[in-house]
Amino acid sequence: MTDRAAAGTTSSTGHAVWLVLLAAAGTFALTMGVRQTMGLFLSSLNTSTGLGLGSISLAFAFGQLWWGLTQPFAGAVADRVGTGRVIFFGVLLVALGTFITPLMTTTAGLIFAIGVLAAGGAGMAGPSVLMAATTRLVPVHKRGLATGIVNAGGSFGQFAMAPIAIGLMAAVGWASAMQWLAVLILVALPAVLVLKGNSKALAAQTATQGASPLTARQAISQAIGTPSYRYLSLGFLVCGFHVAFLATHLPGVVAACGLPPEIGGWALAMIGLFNIVGSLLMGWAVGRWRMKSLLALVYAARGLAVLVFLFAPKTPAVMLVFAAVMGVTFLSTVPPTAGLVAKMFGPANMAMLFGIVMLAHQIGGFLGAFLGGYVFQATGSYDIVWYIDIALAAGAALVNLPIRESRPALMVKPA
Repeated sequence: MTDRAAAGTTSSTGHAVWLVLLAAAGTFALTMGVRQTMGLFLSSLNTSTGLGLGSISLAFAFGQLWWGLTQPFAGAVADRVGTGRVIFFGVLLVALGTFITPLMTTTAGLIFAIGVLAAGGAGMAGPSVLMAATTRLVPVHKRGLATGIVNAGGSFGQFAMAPIAIGLMAAVGWASAMQWLAVLILVALPAVLVLKGNSKALAAQTATQGASPLTARQAISQAIGTPSYRYLSLGFLVCGFHVAFLATHLPGVVAACGLPPEIGGWALAMIGLFNIVGSLLMGWAVGRWRMKSLLALVYAARGLAVLVFLFAPKTPAVMLVFAAVMGVTFLSTVPPTAGLVAKMFGPANMAMLFGIVMLAHQIGGFLGAFLGGYVFQATGSYDIVWYIDIALAAGAALVNLPIRESRPALMVKPA
């Protein structure tokens, strides 16, 4: 067997590549699946607490922001202390926050449960840590497809969790349904045994090549000083706006169109199902075309799809087709974005640097989740947010075009 073939069979920790992908994709499926179905509970939370859609949207919006804020720090810890420990505590926090959410009766309580515990835990066991672990544990020539598979895991989680949540709500009520989802998240805990480890081996390899690795502060300084990294982050901010608005308010959009509530659940499931297709296609494509061009294409396609949807008749078929189109582009931005970070700066500090890009994503997510509820409460319609989304998508498509897909001149400090 050749070295290349052997590398495709086992990772540097001795685990088979398929096991690494199963652990990372499975963890992402559970954390993302539960988070992306929380919009189904928004109306029930509003009815139960009487806080108003704006206040509850604020809790969801804070969760979007906090999910992003935790990722650079979680990534830095994972790069140096170990991925397994970070994921372990992250999964426990997601479960705890989800379990106690039905017990909260104030805006502050919802922000704590949804926005701090559940979202913070999902950030610790989120894409920056999982993508970096995957990049570290699989061969270089398989990284593009591997990140696509992990990303598809999150999509599958959304596809599977939406009907599960709907079924549980019908069987045991919304509060107990949310608590059963919290218990289900604990299935991800065995993944820590596969994804354990950090980037010290990569740092040692760099040292043997006559240089010492950058410190966290040096890596951040170099990344922020790189224009292409800033362009990438700005485009990803727009992605966050779009994703969070849909995940939080699509059931509300369905209701505003006069369609049955179950269409909202199936629309979220359609997004998850077709995002699997989009993620796998993008994972395959990043090894064949320029990643910045793929990103520009995805953002442009989103804006066009929303524009067509605004002028189309609002029937169940149109809503599900729209959800399917959105699903193809929903998280397909993640593999090329992660790939560009790895290509520009290498894997040694990737969890932290990709975490910063994810922070930009979640700043956009905060705006998308909050503005959706605020605008609807003020105007009785989501139209203004849709038009903002179209304009942002066009801007994101354009801002990705100047990105240079190469490493900055200085990647390590002298030994």
